Amino acid sequence: MTNVLEARSLTTVDPAILRTRSRGDFVYENLRDAISEGRIACGERVREEEIARNLGVSRTPVREALQRLHARGLLVFGAGRGLVVAELSQQQVVELYSMREILEGSAARFAAQHATAPEIAMLYRIQQELNASAHDPALVVALNRRFHRAIYEAAHNRYLMQTLDNLHDSFALLHSNTSRLTRRRRESDQEHRKIIAAIEKHAPDLAEKAAREHIVQAQGARFASGGGLARSDEA
Repeated sequence: MTNVLEARSLTTVDPAILRTRSRGDFVYENLRDAISEGRIACGERVREEEIARNLGVSRTPVREALQRLHARGLLVFGAGRGLVVAELSQQQVVELYSMREILEGSAARFAAQHATAPEIAMLYRIQQELNASAHDPALVVALNRRFHRAIYEAAHNRYLMQTLDNLHDSFALLHSNTSRLTRRRRESDQEHRKIIAAIEKHAPDLAEKAAREHIVQAQGARFASGGGLARSDEA
């Protein structure tokens, strides 16, 4: 039988990477990103021994990573008790976006209260980079993540950041990012600028409102493009 994971170019461990993070974190992030990018499909079985061999690590950090992925809902037990990549129903996608709207709104509110001048300048710089990277979809996605992460950091609330990190891992199951859509990128740019302006004015109500509207629009774009739905709901 063909080893499907071997064809998906999981990144073999680099000793230099392990100077700043554990093997468990490396495996976890590698698998999460492979799920997010669709290199490991919904419903596909993940096998501990295959992952260990392909990544060049022992089975202990793989086991740790699989337990974390299961705890965060990215993996579920399939037939025969093997772990498979979870599939989200339309209702679960709606629930994810509902929580993201609340949390992103709170992050923007706190950022408007606590952001420093250098943090606000960083938001502007990232947004400028986003504008200049429209030709590179992968870079757009990475910069979009950096932009939102910068807001979380400017909020100066460690517990909110932990909760958002967990939530964003669940978004890996959607396999795509609405910022890849050309029309959506233009709208997102305008929405981002509204959020930054409200944070810069130290206007918590405006910042929260702008951030929540941004997430609502992102959800609308996803459903309009047919993304984020489990196959069983598309019939």
